[in-house]
Amino acid sequence: MATEFNSVSFIGRWLFALVLVLGSYNPTEWCYFSWATAETTSFGPIVAIVGIVLLIGWIIFLRATFMSMGWLGITLGAALFGCIVWAMVDQGWLTLDSEGTIAWVVLVILSLILAAGMSWSHIRRRMSGQFDVDEKDD
Repeated sequence: MATEFNSVSFIGRWLFALVLVLGSYNPTEWCYFSWATAETTSFGPIVAIVGIVLLIGWIIFLRATFMSMGWLGITLGAALFGCIVWAMVDQGWLTLDSEGTIAWVVLVILSLILAAGMSWSHIRRRMSGQFDVDEKDD
């Protein structure tokens, strides 16, 4: 039984989150949003199926993130990543001159927050020894 959480586990969650976020929307034409809204695309079962699969992915990631981190954790995570971007801009390592660059940065940060949300229960258990359990009404 492979229940050990490590950096590879986090990177795997982050890659899934990145595929979900960038597959849903990105500044290029290679995303669901651009494909579904293109004039050449007619709405049909394939467009609907892909949209529903993406929606299921979003619900899974968002629910896990909100259940494990809550609004406060998500806000603090966004603030932390925002300050990291600010430091990178301040050091000259990153420029935010174009809307495309800003969009990519925001999308990567969103995927990192979703990955942290999917991983947070494991991280908290490792740091504190406490387990998270979902409440179940009988």
